Amino acid sequence: MALVAGFLLFLPQVIASQKNPSAAPRNDIVFVSNPVVQEVPPSPAPVLTRTRLLTRTRVAGATLPPAVDAALESGVLIVISKGSQHMFVFRDGALWDTSPVSTGKPGKDTPSGVFPILQKRVHHRSNIYSNAPMPHMQRLTWGGIALHAGHLPGYPASHGCIRLPRDFARALYRLTDMDSTTVVVVDQALAVPGEAMRLARAMPAPKPGERGHLVQRPEPRLADLGGAPINLLPEEGEEATGAPATSLAQNEARPVATPRAEEPRVRTARIEPEPVIGGQTIQLAAKGSVDEAEAYWSRISTRFPELEDYRKTITPAVVRSKQYYRLQVTGPDARAMCNAMKQSGADCFPVS
Repeated sequence: MALVAGFLLFLPQVIASQKNPSAAPRNDIVFVSNPVVQEVPPSPAPVLTRTRLLTRTRVAGATLPPAVDAALESGVLIVISKGSQHMFVFRDGALWDTSPVSTGKPGKDTPSGVFPILQKRVHHRSNIYSNAPMPHMQRLTWGGIALHAGHLPGYPASHGCIRLPRDFARALYRLTDMDSTTVVVVDQALAVPGEAMRLARAMPAPKPGERGHLVQRPEPRLADLGGAPINLLPEEGEEATGAPATSLAQNEARPVATPRAEEPRVRTARIEPEPVIGGQTIQLAAKGSVDEAEAYWSRISTRFPELEDYRKTITPAVVRSKQYYRLQVTGPDARAMCNAMKQSGADCFPVS
């Protein structure tokens, strides 16, 4: 009888809740045993302003590159000098590698300014110039300007793009990330990495324009910036920080030559006198220590075995109060050898 009485007392509340669900009391909720409880994940932390600087952003339809200082701190900075037809690449603030380039010829000038990487394609063909191949393309503008592998005659010769040696273009493609890479193109000639870094830091940031374009502003004059050159190389006896022990462009892109069948030699770090008189002299590199010069010689002579036939010298030199060690070779037809090395993307220049 008690059970029946309880049911009759509860029945009016059920009927009322069916007629007016909004008036249903809270005690009409049905509970089940062993409920499954799901924890709500915490809300993500707000993005800091500094973090936003480390990635490219879109403003008014235009893609703005990361700030130059942010790319130097944690990213990739590429500086291209049209005046010297040379590229300097920095990763996390350390010099990664350098390379000759070929920019736009007169009438098809490569634009100067600060650019993001908008698109990357390993295999790409131009939709403007007769379907021309553009291997390892990295687009800087939607108007047809990009980094890619191509022929380097030693002077500006492209239709506006920046041509790179094939192996270097492949290695650079692997290095860059579109969200954390900034590309700076300048008109002035740059001789050393420190100049490239200083001018890039002083470049005014672009402004968003119409239809996704960037409005670039004039570059400052390097002579007006002042300051001592930035030393990107470790002093003798110090270990480099941040920079790879060997060039990543060489390690990743260039095949390792098979050692020749001969008795291995022990390479000693020594400073030799000025090159002997006779023959032609070319300079292969200027390093911050004798050990660095010897290590570079080991790599470059493996890549170009013909260099073993030349007389090698490492001579100290002070450039703008900084100590460097010049790696030079002397021998017949050394300048012809230098031209062949340039065609393969290696640095060298004749010494008068």
